[in-house]
Amino acid sequence: MSMLSEFKAFIAKGNVLDLAVGVIIGAAFGKIVTSLTEDIIMPVIGRVFGGLDFSAKYIVLSGEVAAGTPLDAARKAGANVLAYGSFVTAVINFVIMAWVIFMIVKAANRAMPPAPAAPAGPSEVDLLTEIRDALKK
Repeated sequence: MSMLSEFKAFIAKGNVLDLAVGVIIGAAFGKIVTSLTEDIIMPVIGRVFGGLDFSAKYIVLSGEVAAGTPLDAARKAGANVLAYGSFVTAVINFVIMAWVIFMIVKAANRAMPPAPAAPAGPSEVDLLTEIRDALKK
């Protein structure tokens, strides 16, 4: 089998197409969760903590940056920064996405009927009886 025909057979399998659809939907869902976190949740958290903007919080590790300089400007100025606010936002994104995926899987498991039990095969005694009878012939 040539490599091209083998590749075509691989791509034509349903699992690959399902995976591709899942990746595309996952990327779109990731953008929704990012927007939810950055545009809705983090401003509320910032408001609760007195107007704190987590995404702009950083610690200067090296370089000179004036106090109150925005994160992007500090990076453009060549400062080496530890952007812990961005990390906090990314962690919240992850937790939200993991929770939603957990809830989706949980709902799907509840909605799907259980797999039918495998039919019971013959017992060892039945198999040995068949073998004995076949050997008698």
